[in-house]
Amino acid sequence: MSLEKLLEFAWGLANSKKPFLWIIRPDLVIGGSVVFSSEFVNEISNRGLIVGWCSQEKVLNHPSIGGFLTHCGWNSTIESICAGVPMLCWPFFADQPTNCRYICNKWEIGIEIHTNVKREEVEKLVNELMVEEKGKKMRQKIDKLKKKAEEDTRPGGGSYMNLDKVIKEVLCMNHLQVSCPPLPSSRLNQIEG
Repeated sequence: MSLEKLLEFAWGLANSKKPFLWIIRPDLVIGGSVVFSSEFVNEISNRGLIVGWCSQEKVLNHPSIGGFLTHCGWNSTIESICAGVPMLCWPFFADQPTNCRYICNKWEIGIEIHTNVKREEVEKLVNELMVEEKGKKMRQKIDKLKKKAEEDTRPGGGSYMNLDKVIKEVLCMNHLQVSCPPLPSSRLNQIEG
C-alpha cells in the first residue's frame, strides 16, 4: 500500500480512541519502511501497539480482540470466524473481493472499507464495529458461525468426518499400512486398474 493510505489508516485508528494491535509487515508499504511522527506516537501511547509480526490465530483467539482489519484472504476469514471476531474488510485481489462480499453482504459479519480510504472513514468504521448496534449484531451473527464451525470440526461433525474420509482414502490409495475400512469393490477396481 502507499504511505499515504497507511497514514490515513494510522490516524483513523488513533482518532477512534480504541486500543489496537497493528501488524505492519516490512513489505507492506510501497517504497520501504514507515516512520511515524512523534505526534502520532504520543496519540496512541498506552493504547496502540505496532509490531512487524505476530501469530494471527493466537491474537484473534484472545478475549480482548473486538475486531479484525483484514484483506479477506480465505485463511484469515476462516480464522476470524472460528475466533468469533467481526471484520473490517479491505480486499485487494484474487479471492479477497468475493470473500468480502460474503463477509459483509451475505453473512453480515463485517464492514467493507472503500479503496480510497480516509481517516474519517476508518475512525467511523472502527467505532461502528466496536460500540454501535451494527457491531453488536455482527458479533451475534459471527458467534453463531463460530458455534457451527466448532460443531463441524468436532469428532462426528461434518468437516471432521469428511477430512477423516479423505485421509483414509488417500492413505489406502498409496498402499500404506493403515487400518482403513474396505473400499467398495467398484472403487477398488478403479484404483488397481
